[in-house]
Amino acid sequence: MLAKIKEKLVKKLSKDLLNKSYLIKQLKEYKSYKILDNELYSMILGVLRVQEMRVRDIMIPRSEMVIIEKDSHIENFLPMIIKSTHSRFPVILDNKDEVIGILLAKDILPYANNTDDFKIDDILRPAVIIPESKRLNVLLKEFKTGRNHLAIVVDEYGRVSGLVTIEDVLEQIVGDITDEHDFKKIILQL
Repeated sequence: MLAKIKEKLVKKLSKDLLNKSYLIKQLKEYKSYKILDNELYSMILGVLRVQEMRVRDIMIPRSEMVIIEKDSHIENFLPMIIKSTHSRFPVILDNKDEVIGILLAKDILPYANNTDDFKIDDILRPAVIIPESKRLNVLLKEFKTGRNHLAIVVDEYGRVSGLVTIEDVLEQIVGDITDEHDFKKIILQL
């Protein structure tokens, strides 16, 4: 019984691989006949790639995460938020494994001139926690339905291994997305 199930599974997987190979072959042919331009061809391949890729393949590693400590005062982390150009920040307790929520930079604006009333708990949003083994196509669907743009990535032991944004996933399909902050970085490098 188990052997029959295994045989059917192998046939199904082989068929899927052949279908994908056939599709890629057809896409290359369409590209050669100028039915598809290079950009569209790359995007379609990106969509196919996203189905196979895992979060661990594209995540921002733990060591590069820009975080805010819960006990920090707004005056201490506001300059870091401005300098970093990110819009979302994990908030932690004592270490990066204790993410208690996400702070959106836009939520700090009402406190810019009146920091005495600031309580981080009042504006903290829940953190979305995902395994690093999650497929990117599944994550993209979850980002879309959950209206989240950032997720904290954990390893098999529940330790934070990094974070991933919706932009990171979309860039796998459409290529690098350059925003106004990226443009400023390029100019500074010149």
